[in-house]
Amino acid sequence: MMGTTGKCIIISAPSGAGKTTIVRSLLKQGLRLAFSVSATSRAKRNYEVDGQDYFFITAHEFKERIERDEFIEWEEVYPGQYYGTLRSEIDRIWANGNSAIFDVDVVGGLDLKKYFGDRALAIFISPPSVAALEQRLLSRGTESAESLRKRVDKAAHEMTFASQFDAIVVNDTLEHACEEAHALVARFLE
Repeated sequence: MMGTTGKCIIISAPSGAGKTTIVRSLLKQGLRLAFSVSATSRAKRNYEVDGQDYFFITAHEFKERIERDEFIEWEEVYPGQYYGTLRSEIDRIWANGNSAIFDVDVVGGLDLKKYFGDRALAIFISPPSVAALEQRLLSRGTESAESLRKRVDKAAHEMTFASQFDAIVVNDTLEHACEEAHALVARFLE
C-alpha cells in the first residue's frame, strides 16, 4: 500500500488560470515528478488520451469505485460529472520513486492537502483578476455564453479559497508563474 516516503505537489486553480501549462512545465524540469492521472466520468475531448490526460470511466463505474473506496478524493463537479484521484495511481507513482503532481480543481486540491498533510505542497495558481480569466476563457473559443458565465462565476468563488493553500502563484505572465512554481516545488522536494 502507500509508502511513507512519497511527497505530492498539488496544483489547483480556477479553470483557465493556466494550471495545466504550469504542471507541464514542472514535469519537464527533472524534479522526479510523475503526473497523477485523475479519473473522470465526463466525455473525452477529441484531443485527449485515455490513461494519459484522464482515466475516462462511466458515471456508473465511477460510483461503483467510490463504493469500493478506490478514491483518495472525488467530487461531483457538475451534475453527473465526477472527478477523482485513484489510490492505485499514487501507489504506482511512489513505487517508482517519484513524487506525485496533481492538476486538480480547488476543492479537489484542498481535499488532497487534507489527506496528505505535510507530505503535500499545495499551490494555488491565481489569475491576475477574474476579468483576465474571463478574457482567457473567451479567447479559447470553446465556451458558449452560458458555460462561460458558469465558469467565471465558479472561478470567482474558487478564488476565495486561495488563502487555504500553502502558496499562491499569480499567473500574470506564464514565464514568471512557471519560474515561481519551480522554485517552490524544488525547495519542497529537497
